Amino acid sequence: MAEDHQIIAKNFPVKPKLKPTSTKSTSAESKYWKSFKPQPIQTLIASITSLSFSPAPPHDFAAAHSATVTIFSSQTLEPKSTISSFADTATSASFRSDGRLLAAGSHSGIVQVFDVKSRTPLRHLRRHSRPVHLVRYPRIDKLHLFSGGDDAVVRFWDVASETQILEFTGHKDYVRSGDCSPASDDLFVTGSYDHTIRLWDVRVSSGGSMMEVNHGKPVEDVIFLPSGGLIATAGGDSVKIWDVIGGGKLLYSMESHNKTVTALCVGKIGKESGDEAQQNRILSVSLDGYMKVLDYAKFKITHSMRFPSPLLSVGFSPDCLTRIIGTSNGKIYAGKRKTKENVGAEVGNIAGLGPINEPPKRALRPSYFRYFHRGQNEKASEGDYLVMRPKKVKLAEHDKLLKKFRHKEALVSALRGKNPENVVAVMEELVARKKLLRCVSNLETEELGLLLGFLQRYATMPRYAGLLMKLAKKVVEMRAEDVRSDDVLKGHIRNLKRSVEEEIRIQQSLQEIQGIISPLLRIAGRR
Repeated sequence: MAEDHQIIAKNFPVKPKLKPTSTKSTSAESKYWKSFKPQPIQTLIASITSLSFSPAPPHDFAAAHSATVTIFSSQTLEPKSTISSFADTATSASFRSDGRLLAAGSHSGIVQVFDVKSRTPLRHLRRHSRPVHLVRYPRIDKLHLFSGGDDAVVRFWDVASETQILEFTGHKDYVRSGDCSPASDDLFVTGSYDHTIRLWDVRVSSGGSMMEVNHGKPVEDVIFLPSGGLIATAGGDSVKIWDVIGGGKLLYSMESHNKTVTALCVGKIGKESGDEAQQNRILSVSLDGYMKVLDYAKFKITHSMRFPSPLLSVGFSPDCLTRIIGTSNGKIYAGKRKTKENVGAEVGNIAGLGPINEPPKRALRPSYFRYFHRGQNEKASEGDYLVMRPKKVKLAEHDKLLKKFRHKEALVSALRGKNPENVVAVMEELVARKKLLRCVSNLETEELGLLLGFLQRYATMPRYAGLLMKLAKKVVEMRAEDVRSDDVLKGHIRNLKRSVEEEIRIQQSLQEIQGIISPLLRIAGRR
């Protein structure tokens, strides 16, 4: 009797236990990166070769495309101004630390310095003989910048006097990328298509590099990580992390992209830009259309996102509110992260007219009809405890029969429904109640045909084979006399035998293939 009460207390409807559970889970970090809601930005003329954020608030960003550099507002994501003073394609742009000046290189070989507000070209730095793809301002220094180009030369400039201070030689191919050290304005790193990354010090007048590492593929981008002791490089389909303090020791190589990795930047995980609990991540984009987020402290990819176009550039704002990605077809995928302050500002202001003063609400009294319906549409706040009304579960026919302990009728009902998950769930429930074999022995000839037909179709499926193959053996043993006396049942048994033999043949073929491949994999692993 106690067993019957335990069965009655079981939750219905029954569900199959054989169904594999999904291991996919949405982590807090994935939710963070998905919170950057994409907003449309107008399609520009050509490929977005460079994206750069201003270090100074409100952190506007510049996009280099065609013979133009367009400056966008990070608040509205609308274009604020356009600089078109280029004789050829603009390739790279960099803001000064105060955000007032912008330096840009182009295919003409000239590095130009512009006033951001007036868009006036203030300086023209002319020494490169080939296109310039790298222009960077140091972290704090406002008077100097360095550049690199297809002439394989890296040059350090005094912007005020338009003169070259130092010339660094050592690369043997195009210099396409570089970055300034966050620890010292005297150190910077460059990457070249000769597969090497070189660390330079402007205090060394000889012009030789302080350190050299080989990425193994043409270097598309190189960045310093925030500590200043590590650098990340992109080339081919890999992103590598190097220990600068340790003399250029390779720490990690990420090879999850399928095509050339084109750009890197540092992103941050945290509530706000001043949060001490912030953690740094490396954002990489590739021609395969994927953006990947790498936690370089754990050497683990924490998030991945697919875009419909090949990706060429990426940027992340210093205030952690905007993420931008440039593509080969002129589109910018910009993501804005909404904060409580942003949402409050949107609600309290319309078109910049200032806060809205809501009229005072009239107090509700018992004489009003609304008094008795108050609070029904209120949404729960963060600390409220919700008491949910239990949902009425609609039971299938086989569940109703199981609740009434009509076991054979429940099995037949599930078999007639032709849903394999429901049938297996009922069988598992009958096994738990120790009633399945009794039901099989009591089946009529037509009902037995339904069971054999089901076994013939699904017994060899990996999801159900563990239960159904054992059941098929028991059915044949228990109902052998009934099968011999009925041609329809004989046909089901022949079909079941044919399905089992075919499955055995497939498994044998797979074992033969595994025997051929396993030695080859072991040999490849030794190499």
